[in-house]
Amino acid sequence: MNATKKQATDDLLMLGNAEKGPKNGDGGESASPEGRRCGLIAIVGKPNVGKSTLMNALVGQKISITSRKAQTTRHRITGIATRGATQFVFVDTPGFQTLHNTALNKSLNKTVQGAVGDVDLVLFVVEAGSFTPADARVLALLKSGVPALLIANKLDTVHRRAEIAPWLLSMQQRHTFAEFVPMSAKNAKDIERLFGICEKYLPEQPWAYGEDELTDRSERFLASEIVREKLFRFTGDELPYTSTVVIDKFEDEFGRNKSRLARIAATIVVERDGHKAMVIGEKGERLKRIGTEARQELERLMDCKVFLELWVKVRSGWADDEARVRSFGYE
Repeated sequence: MNATKKQATDDLLMLGNAEKGPKNGDGGESASPEGRRCGLIAIVGKPNVGKSTLMNALVGQKISITSRKAQTTRHRITGIATRGATQFVFVDTPGFQTLHNTALNKSLNKTVQGAVGDVDLVLFVVEAGSFTPADARVLALLKSGVPALLIANKLDTVHRRAEIAPWLLSMQQRHTFAEFVPMSAKNAKDIERLFGICEKYLPEQPWAYGEDELTDRSERFLASEIVREKLFRFTGDELPYTSTVVIDKFEDEFGRNKSRLARIAATIVVERDGHKAMVIGEKGERLKRIGTEARQELERLMDCKVFLELWVKVRSGWADDEARVRSFGYE
């Protein structure tokens, strides 16, 4: 990028960022009795723009599962990062889409709509340099009274940086964003910079969680998510997005030396017999790989030995059945 184009980009970023948002001073005296800040931050965007990757980077540990399949995230997942006197409570949401009109999809979209109206700050995530009708549908959900940051993610994949300046200008015309944040969720310096930007918008109040807590989700929930991630990773686009995972048993056993063993039984639910055969694979090899990788990751996350049993069952039409959708843990 030549100097003139780089200056244009810098000038536009300054235009979007200059003197916007509340200030938290220099970290000294605060109006809060405990001198603490705490706030809820929603991460929203269309499917596959990097929301879950961003959440995991901010929390510093895997909380939200990722895959190339749309709407891998299906629940409102809370990730917590406590830094200094500030507690950041991030909410990862499903990707909002209108491609499918099933009871499951309606439930996921309802989760997104509920999240954007009940937070202190919104991170609207898009791919840097891109804005599609799917992005526009999510943007239309943002509330005027809640500050929103434009997170131009995957900046590392943009080869012609000079095109970012006019694109940012066009985004400024679409919505009154509090600030522009071009970044990559995989860049540690960008994550650090984002923390500093978000902190200004969080209210002075006591923390909602303990200093060492990373999520409000249980290990049982995380187990189902990890198995589902591996399921999608090993089946790719072959398996419809309506497949899900249900935890049937989650029990702890402790040995004489107080070592922990988690016994987990999970059922992979699919809609057709053909899908069941696809998940199991030839001579059960695919299901075995899903189970092995899920078990290994759960052992890393839970810091204990894990015994994992997987079953595959057919429940035809479950994604269109509101009662069954709720019974599988969706709101």
